[in-house]
Amino acid sequence: MKKAILGAVFAGVMALSAAPALAEAKSQIVFQHKHWQVEVIALDDGTMSCTAAVDGGSDSFTIWVFQDKSVRLQFYSTSWDFGEGQTADLQVAIGSRAPWNLTGAELYKNSVLFDLPDSDQGVNFLIEVAQGSRLYLRSADGSDVVDYSLAGSNASINALVECSDALSKGGDANPFN
Repeated sequence: MKKAILGAVFAGVMALSAAPALAEAKSQIVFQHKHWQVEVIALDDGTMSCTAAVDGGSDSFTIWVFQDKSVRLQFYSTSWDFGEGQTADLQVAIGSRAPWNLTGAELYKNSVLFDLPDSDQGVNFLIEVAQGSRLYLRSADGSDVVDYSLAGSNASINALVECSDALSKGGDANPFN
């Protein structure tokens, strides 16, 4: 049933993306659970993506999955102002597990951006997020910067994967496959 609804949402968003001269991205919420919201987004350049986000008001953590299946992490805060063209080495820890090193994370305006590798490591990171209860963004020396609740992450990561699968099929996914 959820796949059929997702297919219908994709058809609607794809119709939006076909509209001439989009001024901004169009989005549709496809799933909400506890602290998470999953959306499909039609960007103004004609591409589409799926996001799963934990929004804490002025701070948010978002996982972006693009049509080519690349995955980007975005940590956002209204209190940051990095400008453009900077990078930093950071750490992310899920609960009390060993931290992940985000070497060369891009600092852009109010965001820290990091592309997950297309490898078992990238998959393992997402599995930890799905199984975790709290995510800690830290500086390279391990000092806490911000943390996010991951309540509802398992169901939301599953919805993100379904969204991504539908995106790669162009939104015409057969709900019986």
